[in-house]
Amino acid sequence: MPLNLWAFALAFALACRVSGLGSSCSAPLGSGSSAPGDPYWMENIKHQGTAAYHSNAAGYQVFRNVKDFGAKGDGSTDDTNAINAAISSGGRCGGGSCQSTTITPAVVYFPKGTYVVSKPIVALYLTQLIGDAKAPPTLLASSSFDGMAVIDADPYIPGGNGAQYYTNQNNFFVFSLRTIRNFVIDVRQVPAEKSQGTGIHWQVAQATSLMNIVFHMSAASNTAHQGIWMENGSGGFMGDLVFNGGKFGMWVGNQQFTVRNVTVNNAQAAVFSHWNWGWTFQGININNCQVGFDLLTGGITESTQSVGAEAIIDAVVTNTPIFIRNSQPSNGRLAGSLVINNAKLNNVSIAVGVGGTTVLAGGTKTITSWGQGNVFKGTNTGATFTQGDIANPYKPSSLLDSSGKIFGKMHPQYASYAVSEFVSVKENGAKGDGRTDDTATLKAIFAKYAGCKIIFFDAGTYIVTSTLTIPAGTRIVGEAWSVIAGSGSNFKDVANPQVVVRVGEANSEGILEISDIIFTTVGPTPGAIVVEWNVRQPSGVPGGAGTWDTHIRLGGALGTNLETQQCPSSGGGGTTNCYAAFLALHITSGATAYLEGLWAWLADHDLDGDGSSQISLYSGRGILSESAGPVWMIGTAEHHTIYQYSLVNAKNHWMGLIQTES
Repeated sequence: MPLNLWAFALAFALACRVSGLGSSCSAPLGSGSSAPGDPYWMENIKHQGTAAYHSNAAGYQVFRNVKDFGAKGDGSTDDTNAINAAISSGGRCGGGSCQSTTITPAVVYFPKGTYVVSKPIVALYLTQLIGDAKAPPTLLASSSFDGMAVIDADPYIPGGNGAQYYTNQNNFFVFSLRTIRNFVIDVRQVPAEKSQGTGIHWQVAQATSLMNIVFHMSAASNTAHQGIWMENGSGGFMGDLVFNGGKFGMWVGNQQFTVRNVTVNNAQAAVFSHWNWGWTFQGININNCQVGFDLLTGGITESTQSVGAEAIIDAVVTNTPIFIRNSQPSNGRLAGSLVINNAKLNNVSIAVGVGGTTVLAGGTKTITSWGQGNVFKGTNTGATFTQGDIANPYKPSSLLDSSGKIFGKMHPQYASYAVSEFVSVKENGAKGDGRTDDTATLKAIFAKYAGCKIIFFDAGTYIVTSTLTIPAGTRIVGEAWSVIAGSGSNFKDVANPQVVVRVGEANSEGILEISDIIFTTVGPTPGAIVVEWNVRQPSGVPGGAGTWDTHIRLGGALGTNLETQQCPSSGGGGTTNCYAAFLALHITSGATAYLEGLWAWLADHDLDGDGSSQISLYSGRGILSESAGPVWMIGTAEHHTIYQYSLVNAKNHWMGLIQTES
């Protein structure tokens, strides 16, 4: 081969390796061609998603446009009943008779407009409420609005003596799988003194998210309005939220949550928290409030539990008299912990106080690193109570944005892209029926379209029987958490584990985005490495390789062969037949990863049984990272056997909030 042709061939091969450009592609995907007046792509793309294990899979409707159910969105018609009909149609899970499900997923889409509601919109289990990302619709509570909140994720049953749609097992211990995104929620027509002026009642568990929502509430002195009300649960992620007015921006109590990029303006209290085990707030802006964080403190036992741990990182607080107010003085000891890191105060009288007493003076200054709580060192079980400046952890520049804060990136929604820039896997031959082997078809789709089309995984369960490689340069969008499931003999040898889904070839580089997907196995699969992450973000593109609202769910669902019948809590199923995976996620040494709201979960309950029965499953390992970074982990793993996290020769990682539970 002549030298110049050889050089061209080599350059082309490298380009394909780096960018993952498919055979049909003449150029990489650009910045999008949707005109300003065009509808959001989700509104017009062909919807042929199915619920793979539904008894009437062909007839069950996954995607629902609220206007197809009679909603007007004209700012005057009461659309409550039409919206709730869109959500509940098809015999879905709720009402107190169904505790959880993976069988009846739904995407409920709201085109642009103003939707008047007079009672709560009930966000049933396994539901995505999604507004037009180009022009987020408004949910407008009428002046006669009556109910818990504009959107209610777990209604209290009338006359039920405190009973709710979903029991605590499903709000504490299992995948809750709900998301709300792209809305303006306006309760200002509700009289200020009425607490019915609440945006969202969000009593949920893991694998849930709120994103890109603006809340408008009364700023009157007697306001009882609140943006989010959450009395318990076990979450979860929320981010890219704005709260205007209200008595409380957020009134929250939940085992654990990660909160990123939240702004609260003109509320009486930006955040009120009555209990938790641990919350991480990253990138918080508080303007013209009376109190930033109002915390019930001092108890960590089951009977006295209050705020257990609060980490507030990269905050900007302006014209707010009190940044943090504790309910109890320490008197030299106080259960629970509080950490403040990189908080910039502008005209704040009290940085940390108890009532009106100052613990840490405010002013106009930056709190570099300050802590309150018990400090443990080494293996010593004794603790020293600390209340004051603490060592400021080193933050590598690769993890930071241009302002020196921990980097964050909103869930990609591709609002600037036209329908023609998407390609459907079902339109190209994939079945997603939970039975057909889709491996070859999916490989062919990636080989043809990766890098120049956004690949749309219509709702369904896609079986793969050998390693499926997603090339660098690929963007993938699921629908109601489309499932990719490893199955078969290739994943059964624990002594020779094999990868189910490989994200990028080794040492590959390029944009790679995955959203609204579940990775799983059809067990027993003791030799399954569920996801191997190899891709590296392009230089100068932080967060260029990542996942959003994407999860690893092992067992506990119809179709996995790892449910109560096979693997009861008694252990009667044995180990061999109840082995779900060798390793959930492996981030390799050359990779970078931005993982927002990725829950790598080994089931401890059967989601499709009675919703509460425990099961005995085995997954050797949770998340292994050997990456030199940068890696951002925002809400991740639990329930694996040997470890939840193992960092081996790793560096440049941001992890918050992380949970370990065997």
